[in-house]
Amino acid sequence: MKVAVLGGGPAGLYFAISMKLRDAAHDITVFERNRPDDTFGWGVVLSDETLDNLAENDPVSAERIREHFAYWDDIAVVHKGVRTLSTGHGFCGIGRMRLLILLQERARELGINLQFETEIDDPRPFMAEHDMVLAADGLNSRTRTTFADVFKPDIDVRKCKFVWLGTHQKFDDAFTFIFEKTEHGWVWAHAYQFDDETATFIVECGPETWEKFGFGEMSQQESIAVCERIFKDHLGGHSLMTNANHIRGSAWINFPRVLCERWSHENIALMGDAAASAHFSIGSGTKLALESAIALAEYLHTEPTLKEAFDKYEDARRLEVLRLQSAARNSLEWFEEVERYLDLDPVQFNYSLLTRSQRISHENLRLRDPEWLADAESWFQQQAGAEDNAARPPMFAPYKLRGLTLKNRVVVSPMAQYKAVDGSPTDWHMVHYCERAKGGAGLVYIEMTCVSPEGRITPGCPGFYKPEHEVAWTRIVDFVHRETDAKICAQIGHSGPKGSTQLGWEEMDAPLKDGNWPVLAASEVSWSEQNQTPKAMDRNDMDMVRDQFVAAAQMAERCGFDMLELHCAHGYLLSSFISPLTNRREDDYGGSLENRMRYPLEIFHAVRAVWPDDKPISVRISANDWVGGEGVTPEEAVEIARMLQEAGVDICDVSAGQTSKRARPVYGRMFQTPFSDRIRNETGMATMAVGNIYEPDHVNSILMAGRADLVCLARPHLADPYWTLHAAASLGDRGVTWPDPYLPGRDQLYRLAERAEQMTGKV
Repeated sequence: MKVAVLGGGPAGLYFAISMKLRDAAHDITVFERNRPDDTFGWGVVLSDETLDNLAENDPVSAERIREHFAYWDDIAVVHKGVRTLSTGHGFCGIGRMRLLILLQERARELGINLQFETEIDDPRPFMAEHDMVLAADGLNSRTRTTFADVFKPDIDVRKCKFVWLGTHQKFDDAFTFIFEKTEHGWVWAHAYQFDDETATFIVECGPETWEKFGFGEMSQQESIAVCERIFKDHLGGHSLMTNANHIRGSAWINFPRVLCERWSHENIALMGDAAASAHFSIGSGTKLALESAIALAEYLHTEPTLKEAFDKYEDARRLEVLRLQSAARNSLEWFEEVERYLDLDPVQFNYSLLTRSQRISHENLRLRDPEWLADAESWFQQQAGAEDNAARPPMFAPYKLRGLTLKNRVVVSPMAQYKAVDGSPTDWHMVHYCERAKGGAGLVYIEMTCVSPEGRITPGCPGFYKPEHEVAWTRIVDFVHRETDAKICAQIGHSGPKGSTQLGWEEMDAPLKDGNWPVLAASEVSWSEQNQTPKAMDRNDMDMVRDQFVAAAQMAERCGFDMLELHCAHGYLLSSFISPLTNRREDDYGGSLENRMRYPLEIFHAVRAVWPDDKPISVRISANDWVGGEGVTPEEAVEIARMLQEAGVDICDVSAGQTSKRARPVYGRMFQTPFSDRIRNETGMATMAVGNIYEPDHVNSILMAGRADLVCLARPHLADPYWTLHAAASLGDRGVTWPDPYLPGRDQLYRLAERAEQMTGKV
């Protein structure tokens, strides 16, 4: 096979090597625009796993690369003058120039033709003259541009500015992150050793800080001088160096996140940054390139046709690329918004940085550095006011809101049961809620309980508007208080335009087949074409519903509930005022966010006036309508939270979506937690995180990183009412309270857990 490789970086060279190893008869030429010893980066980072893959593919080059690696196990974070060190991370680095030279030498040994200083403006002549062409021509790939209509690249230029420098201050004891507050804002550095004499030193900052420094108008040497001044306390007298003298100006750039819909066309395939890029903060770009080179070379020798080889290459590598890009996106977004975290205590800031990509979890950190994590857990317990500051997972730290103290941070999220009869909870509710209160969670929510018959979502939804409702709810609350140490919260709401619909296991949000009741909303905007058009509320309607909320809150207080929540999310009545998708009013209750929040805040103030001062009130919001700028955005959700905070709301229950049929949510584990994170760390308001949280690791990571104060789990508690007690057993935590009649079951569970640990060698 006659093969052309466009681009002589790690991807192109290693693909050529991998092809020759599989068939020495291949005629392979690598075309590179630069000279052999030109390189414009400094060090690259690889993992032990990647090294093992290289050794299996080509032991010769792998051994040569390994001989030049710098190894380190620690991460150091310098923040607020405190240097925090954690270990067990296992990195290895090599100079990019050294890596290229080693790969060039290996390529020549195998008979690969290397042609340098060759400009490649158009890949089509190479396609005509070769059986197969690999385009590994980098972030600014001309091949990708030439066939943009086929590859359909999505290029997202991120907002932070960075410059890639080097230094003889080796940072040889740890991968080091340094955060410095300057007269123009925060500037930070990513520093790591890659040979005996040199370290990579990437300087990064936000666009506002970059503008204020005037880096864009500086020469490289002027820019470097400023960076040396900023980081003088960390450079040990060493200077910073550039190897990008070919670039005019200061050499600062924005990172472009590249993802192509397709990676191949006719007889050409994309690889490396030409196909997909991963942010430097997770150090996986070279890993992706080398492992993709191995995969494509293998498929070209196992599949019957070029097309089938390309198809298999895309299918096999795309998932891994997307997984790493997801982690890289999380990481780069953390750095883009790092100023929201810089007021955190150094302990929590360090934890937040280490877990930013979501690839490292709480228990994974315990495996890496149990001593550091134990100290961090003790710090968290101390901050929470625990009686004993011994190391315990954050989920078992107490939490206080007004006069309410929760034994831990786990919340049983509100989950509609659709089992009420004429608005009254039944024995089903008695068993359902009391079982979950016995299960170890600190706080148990009841489902949205409606303030009027017309405010119900379905005929099976409960209410707070009849005397028999009060009797039934009091029975449940009394059991929870008498037999458990859990607290119980009443969520009250009005269905608005989503009312008069079928039970959840019938057709969700569809109108009743018969017996529909009229519905209200901010405007005459129906939930869907098949749902009835609601009446736009007039002042009399607003007064009536306000009084219904007040009466419901008073009933909840008489029932003995410990906490109250107003449901202002998910397209229900109060949500219909907040979202511009459903609020089309032209009076004082429509238009601006201030106007759209006016009625929900009226309801809150009226309810707060009758709710006891020592009991907290939360508000659930939809922090993202998932329709772009036409609806509520995460940025606007921050302003909503500020208004709630100023009004006296104690904690924000941060959900998202369900406000429009047009919504296009992006799902994933903990997918709504970033909204809680943003609100908490930009406003200082306490938050609850919700949304596809299902493992103790998720809960502990969210809490320890300061992304929420409480964590709500729904479906896990449907599957296991004793989720919290079982989580404690799995984590080896024996500080939770079990119901006395269940102690023999607890003891057996603990014995089985200890036996499993012994068998797996954990103890």
